[in-house]
Amino acid sequence: MLDHYLPVLLFIIVGLAVGVGPIAIGFLLGEHRPDREKNSPYECGFEPFEDSRMKFDVRFYLVAILFIIFDLEIAFLFPWAIVLDKIGVVGLAAMGIFLLILVIGFIYEWKKGALEWE
Repeated sequence: MLDHYLPVLLFIIVGLAVGVGPIAIGFLLGEHRPDREKNSPYECGFEPFEDSRMKFDVRFYLVAILFIIFDLEIAFLFPWAIVLDKIGVVGLAAMGIFLLILVIGFIYEWKKGALEWE
């Protein structure tokens, strides 16, 4: 009976060692010199104690759109490349249309200046 659960138990132990081990080693062997700057919260380049209704720069949204464009492209290209020989010309045309839509989104991002950060 233990024969069936031993690999699972071993997998859990190795996973915990790999996940928790480096953090514990860094905590135990690392230098602890906190100061005010290191302990201060940091979010999105803004001071955290300002008005919560302040307007965000549109570039943050454009960068998010750009990430989604490239993330979707990669997420769909790998499975498509694996089954390309089975789906034939129809699959090739569908992926061409998909990539064309992504290129249009990329050109929109480029024209809006999302790739140029000051």
